[in-house]
Amino acid sequence: MADIGYARVSTHSQKEDTQIDDLTAAGCERIFVDKGVSGKHAKRPELDKALEALQPGDNLVITRLSRAMRSLKHLLALSDDLDERGCGLKVLKQKIDTTTPQGRLTFHILASVDEFLRELIVEGTLEGLASARSRGNVGGRKRALNYSQREHVRRLVAESAAKRARGEKGDSYLDIAQLFGTSKRTILRITQMKEAA
Repeated sequence: MADIGYARVSTHSQKEDTQIDDLTAAGCERIFVDKGVSGKHAKRPELDKALEALQPGDNLVITRLSRAMRSLKHLLALSDDLDERGCGLKVLKQKIDTTTPQGRLTFHILASVDEFLRELIVEGTLEGLASARSRGNVGGRKRALNYSQREHVRRLVAESAAKRARGEKGDSYLDIAQLFGTSKRTILRITQMKEAA
């Protein structure tokens, strides 16, 4: 009978140290870590490896329900799969142990609450974005050049291409980028984008 730990961090900049410390303190013999994987992401190779490592009588140990769940449906299916294989699920922070009747009840209640809270956050985010768009804020990074500057860039690029076609020297993307104080990559992107005035 062994405890197999699983940790997940949603971005590469997040640290998994606290999860690993907690799982180690709980006595996990092996710990699998997915890095840069968001909560809704379908592929979690290290979770799959952790599940493959489980033998009957073993427990999958996580620090919080949100570390393993993509959705309530997925988490319930995971729990059912573990139960059928004779394995348990332990959640350290929420003090859940599905090898006991109380643990199973707590698991189902907290899993539902976690899903509900995540849906509220998503709903609030979408409402905020819609509200910002209605006020003219589109979000994202501010463009390096305004509309008239982008049109000027396109004219310069077209003129340079025409000059080169006639065998004359035309400005390079780098020359045009330096003229506008931006990068060659920005100039390339502007020449490829279609937009309305």
